[in-house]
Amino acid sequence: MFEQVAIAVQDEKAYAELHRLMDATFDGRDVEVFLNRVVRGRLRIRDFESVLKKGLFGKQAIALYQALPVSDQGLTRERYLRLVEAVPQELRERYFRAYAYY
Repeated sequence: MFEQVAIAVQDEKAYAELHRLMDATFDGRDVEVFLNRVVRGRLRIRDFESVLKKGLFGKQAIALYQALPVSDQGLTRERYLRLVEAVPQELRERYFRAYAYY
């Protein structure tokens, strides 16, 4: 059976701050606003780099992400994708344009 190797976080302070911003964006009350901004920006929800560069997590998030080592950036992208997939199905259907592959 496949077992994923745990990767240690190198810059815990910046990593935690960036993840706090992401978690706040995906909070139940704010996720619909976020999805609406993704659709209006004509972005793909699974394209983390584009969403980040558009400033949807705030201007501070861009600097935090760029300051992280490559391994922490990878862990951040993985966490983002988990948050994207955890959005309730009702909202995913309503914001189909953001979730669609085309």
